[in-house]
Amino acid sequence: MGRLERVLDIFFPPKCAFCGSLLSDAGEGICPACLGTLPWTDGAERKTDFIPRIVAPLYYEGSVREAMLWYKFHNAPARGRGYGRLIAQELQKRGALDFDVITWVPLSRKRERRRGYDQARILAEALGKHLDREARPLLQKVRDVPPQSHLNTAEERRANISGCYAVCAPDRAAGKRVLLVDDIVTTGSTLSECARMLMLSGAERVWAAALACRRER
Repeated sequence: MGRLERVLDIFFPPKCAFCGSLLSDAGEGICPACLGTLPWTDGAERKTDFIPRIVAPLYYEGSVREAMLWYKFHNAPARGRGYGRLIAQELQKRGALDFDVITWVPLSRKRERRRGYDQARILAEALGKHLDREARPLLQKVRDVPPQSHLNTAEERRANISGCYAVCAPDRAAGKRVLLVDDIVTTGSTLSECARMLMLSGAERVWAAALACRRER
């Protein structure tokens, strides 16, 4: 730990990224109680159109859902570093490291200005740091639409997100195996649309990773 980090820990003691309890050591960023009770996916993976493999360490329920809502809507970007570490550990555990570049599902400029940060970008950059890979912006959201969480069906979500994303760096995507990062996977429609645009720009393959996914029934 560097000097600056030690000073910050004095004035801003590390807290668990899920329950908010104080930690004696920043470590993993998660308290022992949460590590033992979080809804782990235990290797279960998902897929969607244009993405044959989606990896996430946790299910989006209970304390995970509450923590993610706090991360996104309560000015808590620091939590993303611990979440990125969890995603990195899950990818290592699953042997899902066969990619050339990391990118993320971006917010629209309007929403990022209002929130103050892009939560998926923080996850992607933290993930890249832990895996010693560079995270690069390959996509931009060119149309602001209602949040996907406000829609009920997969069909509504696909229609809502269609045409919202464009590849901002086609030369960086062409011929590459891309890892696409988001915070939460529900129906997978947003990831699918982003992957479709990357594939149209010449990406060889797109896998995806997130902190949490909805449990499939």
